[in-house]
Amino acid sequence: MAYKILIVDDEVMMTELLSDHLQDCGYEVLVANDASKALALLQRQPDLILLDINMPGMDGLELCRSIRNHIVCPILFLTARITEQDKINGLQYGGDDYITKPFSLNELSARVAAHLRRDERNHRRSSVLTSNELILDLSQRTISYHGREIVFSKKEFDLIEYLMTNANQVFDKEHIYEALWGYDAEGDSNVIKEYVRKIRAKLREATGQEYIETIWGVGYKWNR
Repeated sequence: MAYKILIVDDEVMMTELLSDHLQDCGYEVLVANDASKALALLQRQPDLILLDINMPGMDGLELCRSIRNHIVCPILFLTARITEQDKINGLQYGGDDYITKPFSLNELSARVAAHLRRDERNHRRSSVLTSNELILDLSQRTISYHGREIVFSKKEFDLIEYLMTNANQVFDKEHIYEALWGYDAEGDSNVIKEYVRKIRAKLREATGQEYIETIWGVGYKWNR
């Protein structure tokens, strides 16, 4: 199975050039031109990330810091910055290496191969779900936004995980209750309404966004 490389750079010509070269080298390539798209592609579980620093909105350093606790694959910065402090900042934010622009494609592929070999010797994969810059870490059972954890109870986390895993599907309260508590549980499915209310309040306070939509007369769905 081919390694998956995620390229994150706002310059379309650069991503096309790198994508073509790395595909010729036998890699499966994923491309994102901004941080939001990159976060969404983390669910494809890339084996290595090539990350440009100078991007509009969330730049490469901030993106690296927000995902580093959830993603263990190598992250290589692509940058025109060459000062010692820039390199220190990148390493402190969780990067593994710097490739300074301009660089040769042969150097790039050699660096990529070296990091993949090193990572393979001590490999563990985290499983994450992402949605509009929200990161749900299945292995650590944490949810964070821009690197800041949002604290949820066990059942709140379970409900979010269930809806995110089945994003854009509508479920009524009874279906969700049976999925989370079991068919034989003694209780009232109306408790789901209260859990959804609490989850929405926490997500709204932390992100300013609405993730769970009420389909009146039917149930709830997670908007991807």
